[in-house]
Amino acid sequence: MKTAPYGAVFIYKKSAIINKMIRFDIITIFPKIFDSYINESLILRARKKKLIKINIHNLRKWAKGKHQTVDDRPFGGGLGMVLKIEPIYKAVRSIKLKAENKNSKVILFTPRGEKFTQKIAYRLSKMDQIIFICGRYEGVDERVAENIADLNLSIGDYDLMGGELPAMVVIEAVSRLVPGILGKTELLKERIAGYPKGGGGFLEYAQYTRPEVFTAGNKKWRVPKVLLSGNHKKIKEWRRAHSKVIE
Repeated sequence: MKTAPYGAVFIYKKSAIINKMIRFDIITIFPKIFDSYINESLILRARKKKLIKINIHNLRKWAKGKHQTVDDRPFGGGLGMVLKIEPIYKAVRSIKLKAENKNSKVILFTPRGEKFTQKIAYRLSKMDQIIFICGRYEGVDERVAENIADLNLSIGDYDLMGGELPAMVVIEAVSRLVPGILGKTELLKERIAGYPKGGGGFLEYAQYTRPEVFTAGNKKWRVPKVLLSGNHKKIKEWRRAHSKVIE
């Protein structure tokens, strides 16, 4: 164990940093959307280090017919098309069967889902496999939400064109909780034992860097003097006063 800011204790041991890996499986009808995202920055590095694995699955692979149709008109009428349950069921079943473990969650992204939070990200970081179902058009057959998904998630109170962006958001939030991805253990501020109960929250406070004084026209924007004082006790108190707990 190692002492963290504010006297907290990091709860991950060195052995966990070596062994932990999460497999993300994304079901989508637009697989190329993810090309740039998974091949840049820390996500790419984490994949190369085998700390995470990301598989993109084209839903049409499990569709019937020459045109690989995955959507249909909704019963009862209405505008737009709805993703069908059959190809989604087959996709999830196939991906689960190929997994090397059973510690998995199936997530459907929907505006009516539970709001995604840091606590949920923390819980998901304990999984071995997370399967994302990315909806499109006017939504997904409700039987998917009721019978196939373990968790219905929303990343905010607004509507998007599909679940691909939410999938990226969740992957990033969860991945940075995997030991070894951010580098030094000290960077993992989220791992603060005792807060919140059950784990998952982290402290985010205001930070500054050089120059000490930045001139913008006739204005001078200064770094707070306490951060330049070298007084670690006062700096800690200042950070506590200017922090927010993200849950």
